[in-house]
Amino acid sequence: MSSDGNKRQFWKRNAAKVPGSIQHVYGAQHPPFDPLLHANLIKAGNKPPPATPGKPKKATTFQEFESTTSDAWDVGDDDDELLAMAAQNLNIEVVMETANKVIENHSRQQERQRQDDTTELEQREEEEVAEDEEEDEEDEEDRVEEGDMTSPEVSLASQSSPYTDGRLVKSHSEAPIGSPKDVAGEPAALHRQRSLPHRPPLIPLVARMADQNTSGTLAMTEREASRLDKFRQLLAGPNTDLEELRKLSWSGIPRQVRPITWKLLSGYLPANAERRESVLQRKRQEYFGFIQQYYDSRNDEHHQDTYRQIHIDIPRMNPESLVLQPKVTEIFERILFIWAIRHPASGYVQGINDLVTPFFVVFVFEYIEEEVENFDVSSLQEEALRNIEADSFWCMSKLLDGIQDNYTFAQPGIQRKVKVLEELVSRIDESVHRHMQHYEVEYLQFAFRWMNNLLMRELPLRCTIRLWDTYQAEPEGFSHFHLYVCAAFLVRWRKEILEEKDFQGLMILLQNLPTMHWGNEEVSVLLAEAYRLKFAFADAPNHYKR
Repeated sequence: MSSDGNKRQFWKRNAAKVPGSIQHVYGAQHPPFDPLLHANLIKAGNKPPPATPGKPKKATTFQEFESTTSDAWDVGDDDDELLAMAAQNLNIEVVMETANKVIENHSRQQERQRQDDTTELEQREEEEVAEDEEEDEEDEEDRVEEGDMTSPEVSLASQSSPYTDGRLVKSHSEAPIGSPKDVAGEPAALHRQRSLPHRPPLIPLVARMADQNTSGTLAMTEREASRLDKFRQLLAGPNTDLEELRKLSWSGIPRQVRPITWKLLSGYLPANAERRESVLQRKRQEYFGFIQQYYDSRNDEHHQDTYRQIHIDIPRMNPESLVLQPKVTEIFERILFIWAIRHPASGYVQGINDLVTPFFVVFVFEYIEEEVENFDVSSLQEEALRNIEADSFWCMSKLLDGIQDNYTFAQPGIQRKVKVLEELVSRIDESVHRHMQHYEVEYLQFAFRWMNNLLMRELPLRCTIRLWDTYQAEPEGFSHFHLYVCAAFLVRWRKEILEEKDFQGLMILLQNLPTMHWGNEEVSVLLAEAYRLKFAFADAPNHYKR
């Protein structure tokens, strides 16, 4: 017990020297030491240490070591002695006067800085307003004189804006939101943002030009303008060269020409320009003939289960802001029900509903200029809605004709593709393959959805549309090339996969991959890697196997 008493006294006696103990800091950001605030501490420092009752004990080994060793945090006098010396050397009135002067000086400097910032921002605001008015007047004159048919959004995107550090605004979703006064405070806010972690920019469902990416690149570069001209020249000819159109489309299709390009590449429209209008009219009339013939049977005993499942699945689709509009829900129900009735070998299968959305959104942009996120589809003219609905039906039908075995009984197409995906990944990244085998993760548990929905549940809609540009341009893009895209997509998350050390963690990762802020740049890299894999393995199927 006496030994324990010595230890307690030792630590109590040397508490000031324990590493990590609070030390007082003096400098430009701290006022000088105020002895009144530490009166008790000073008194305690002047008192001699209390005597320990009982006879003196022999010092322990650690006590001997401590007595001959300097503390790294406090070499020299004890804190109490330093504080006492400071109290003796400093006059309290001088200390308080100095502290008050420092505080007053700091307050004046802050007030002066705020006034200077306010004056500068007001001047900048006035200059920006004046410049914007001049640019608007010049643009209006140019449009009147040149007969420019460019949409308001595109013309806005082509102007340099003070809000983007010299970059061009791609869409209204990137433009500053708020009052002019809020905008005037941008320089100060920008300084604060630079010290914070990077936040990806707000990205619309479908980007303006080359499917805006997460890095916020220019809306209309010279290269993109040149590509758009090439598309327009190619499409303006009497007979469109579909092979050349596929080559151009592989790297992405500009939004302005995407609707007609998709219709041509899917086989819905003929290459001959003179026949296109008559084909469109005939196919649209044919579709609404199916509506009159079959749609009333949706409540019949044989078809009510199909219709009920469609009705349940549509609200689960993305984007909710679009598909939950009553008019859109009605259109999707008709498209999916008519397709199921006309394809009894497969009927309606969950997953087919997602394949309507990209076509619908792309064809809506034939008639609107604003973004689709908050657009009220019912505001379109009835004829436009009918055209969008019929075109979406026929293009989706063309797509499904090439992958219908994905949706027949037992879905053999998907089963086969998942097996090939497993063999392919085992060849291109054995570490990932063995890691999933070790934790008993079956490819069918996560890749089934990749094949069934064509990665639509894994990627934002803007990325899906960019991906489908290449799928439409690639021979057997949806049925064959998609396999290599899935392989590249899986290996893309190699680091994250190998970091997971249990079955549950792997499944949560693979079913919730962080692609929310993906854009054109990420999809382009994914497609390039998929093409490399296809080049290496497509013509050598034995490479799949060991």
